[in-house]
Amino acid sequence: MKRTHEFLTVLDDGMLRYFRDIADVMVDRFGISRAEAVARINDAYEGSEIDPYPDLMCHEEPEYWAYGLYFQARNGMVPHGGDAADLAQYEKKPTPPKTSHVWTLAE
Repeated sequence: MKRTHEFLTVLDDGMLRYFRDIADVMVDRFGISRAEAVARINDAYEGSEIDPYPDLMCHEEPEYWAYGLYFQARNGMVPHGGDAADLAQYEKKPTPPKTSHVWTLAE
């Protein structure tokens, strides 16, 4: 278990890969930078106690967490996929302020 230069929580190698997969989904599906994806993850999970892989959060695919980190819930629901038309009904969560320490990677 270790803390890396990118994530502000202690992770074993399996969970590090899982968190990187979540970031990959946000980069690929939403067209944001890796730095923003990691900042969103850090903003949500900094200081969380994450068990070794497979942590309980692994019962969901990385896509589930990526969509939840990127979109605001609407009627208690967060999208888990869909095309642009489906996603247009959801509001994007605010990006963490650029001055925040959660930005561990350069843009």
